[in-house]
Amino acid sequence: MNAIRRLLRRMNESDEERLAAEVRDWAASIPGSVRMADAELRKKAKLAGIVRRITILPVEGLEALEAVLWDGTGEVTAVWLGRRSIPGLALGSRLVIEGVLGFEHGERRIVNPTFEFA
Repeated sequence: MNAIRRLLRRMNESDEERLAAEVRDWAASIPGSVRMADAELRKKAKLAGIVRRITILPVEGLEALEAVLWDGTGEVTAVWLGRRSIPGLALGSRLVIEGVLGFEHGERRIVNPTFEFA
Protein backbone atom coordinates (compact mmCIF):
# COMPACT_ATOMS: atom_id res chain seq x y z
CA MET A 1 0.00 0.00 0.00
CA ASN A 2 2.86 2.42 0.83
CA ALA A 3 4.48 1.69 -2.53
CA ILE A 4 1.27 2.66 -4.34
CA ARG A 5 1.02 5.92 -2.35
CA ARG A 6 4.65 6.78 -3.17
CA LEU A 7 4.04 6.03 -6.84
CA LEU A 8 0.93 8.22 -6.95
CA ARG A 9 2.72 11.03 -5.12
CA ARG A 10 5.65 10.83 -7.58
CA MET A 11 3.25 10.91 -10.54
CA ASN A 12 1.61 14.10 -9.21
CA GLU A 13 4.92 15.90 -8.56
CA SER A 14 6.13 18.45 -11.07
CA ASP A 15 9.61 18.21 -12.56
CA GLU A 16 10.59 21.30 -10.53
CA GLU A 17 9.44 19.64 -7.27
CA ARG A 18 11.37 16.47 -8.08
CA LEU A 19 14.50 18.45 -8.94
CA ALA A 20 14.18 20.53 -5.75
CA ALA A 21 13.93 17.35 -3.64
CA GLU A 22 16.94 15.81 -5.40
CA VAL A 23 19.07 18.95 -4.97
CA ARG A 24 18.01 19.34 -1.30
CA ASP A 25 19.05 15.73 -0.59
CA TRP A 26 22.40 16.18 -2.36
CA ALA A 27 23.13 19.52 -0.62
CA ALA A 28 22.26 18.03 2.77
CA SER A 29 24.84 15.28 2.17
CA ILE A 30 27.73 17.80 1.96
CA PRO A 31 29.52 17.79 5.37
CA GLY A 32 29.33 21.13 7.18
CA SER A 33 26.93 22.76 4.73
CA VAL A 34 23.73 24.57 5.71
CA ARG A 35 20.54 25.06 3.74
CA MET A 36 20.46 28.38 1.92
CA ALA A 37 17.13 29.21 3.53
CA ASP A 38 18.72 28.75 6.99
CA ALA A 39 22.05 30.56 6.38
CA GLU A 40 22.50 33.62 8.60
CA LEU A 41 23.53 37.01 7.24
CA ARG A 42 26.97 38.38 8.18
CA LYS A 43 28.18 34.94 9.23
CA LYS A 44 30.47 32.48 7.49
CA ALA A 45 28.49 29.79 5.71
CA LYS A 46 29.23 26.71 3.64
CA LEU A 47 26.56 26.26 0.97
CA ALA A 48 26.00 23.64 -1.71
CA GLY A 49 23.84 24.14 -4.77
CA ILE A 50 23.49 23.97 -8.51
CA VAL A 51 24.25 26.89 -10.81
CA ARG A 52 21.04 28.40 -12.22
CA ARG A 53 22.40 31.58 -13.82
CA ILE A 54 25.82 33.00 -14.75
CA THR A 55 26.36 36.71 -15.46
CA ILE A 56 29.44 38.82 -16.20
CA LEU A 57 29.10 42.42 -14.97
CA PRO A 58 31.29 45.50 -14.83
CA VAL A 59 31.73 46.50 -11.17
CA GLU A 60 33.43 49.85 -10.47
CA GLY A 61 35.87 49.49 -13.34
CA LEU A 62 36.46 45.76 -12.79
CA GLU A 63 34.60 42.84 -14.22
CA ALA A 64 32.80 40.45 -11.94
CA LEU A 65 31.46 36.95 -12.48
CA GLU A 66 28.18 36.16 -10.75
CA ALA A 67 26.68 32.69 -10.37
CA VAL A 68 23.27 32.15 -8.80
CA LEU A 69 23.22 28.93 -6.78
CA TRP A 70 20.06 27.10 -5.76
CA ASP A 71 19.68 24.25 -3.27
CA GLY A 72 15.94 23.64 -3.42
CA THR A 73 15.32 25.88 -0.39
CA GLY A 74 16.61 29.22 -1.69
CA GLU A 75 19.14 31.07 -3.82
CA VAL A 76 22.47 32.76 -3.10
CA THR A 77 24.57 34.72 -5.58
CA ALA A 78 28.31 34.04 -5.56
CA VAL A 79 30.35 36.99 -6.89
CA TRP A 80 33.98 36.73 -7.96
CA LEU A 81 35.52 40.17 -8.55
CA GLY A 82 38.03 40.60 -11.37
CA ARG A 83 37.05 37.38 -13.15
CA ARG A 84 35.33 36.72 -16.45
CA SER A 85 35.23 32.96 -16.14
CA ILE A 86 36.01 29.95 -13.99
CA PRO A 87 37.05 26.82 -15.91
CA GLY A 88 34.37 24.15 -15.50
CA LEU A 89 31.66 26.53 -14.27
CA ALA A 90 28.48 26.01 -16.31
CA LEU A 91 24.73 26.00 -15.85
CA GLY A 92 23.76 22.95 -13.81
CA SER A 93 27.20 22.58 -12.19
CA ARG A 94 27.17 21.38 -8.59
CA LEU A 95 29.18 23.80 -6.50
CA VAL A 96 30.11 24.12 -2.83
CA ILE A 97 30.99 27.66 -1.74
CA GLU A 98 32.15 29.12 1.54
CA GLY A 99 32.28 32.72 2.71
CA VAL A 100 30.45 35.45 4.62
CA LEU A 101 26.83 35.81 3.56
CA GLY A 102 25.68 39.37 2.91
CA PHE A 103 22.65 41.15 1.48
CA GLU A 104 22.96 43.67 -1.34
CA HIS A 105 20.61 44.88 -4.09
CA GLY A 106 17.83 42.66 -2.75
CA GLU A 107 19.95 39.49 -2.99
CA ARG A 108 21.75 37.24 -0.57
CA ARG A 109 25.34 37.07 -1.82
CA ILE A 110 28.83 35.93 -0.99
CA VAL A 111 31.71 37.92 -2.49
CA ASN A 112 34.86 36.04 -3.52
CA PRO A 113 33.89 32.74 -1.90
CA THR A 114 36.16 29.75 -1.84
CA PHE A 115 34.64 27.04 -3.97
CA GLU A 116 34.90 23.48 -5.15
CA PHE A 117 33.00 21.45 -7.69
CA ALA A 118 31.08 18.52 -6.30
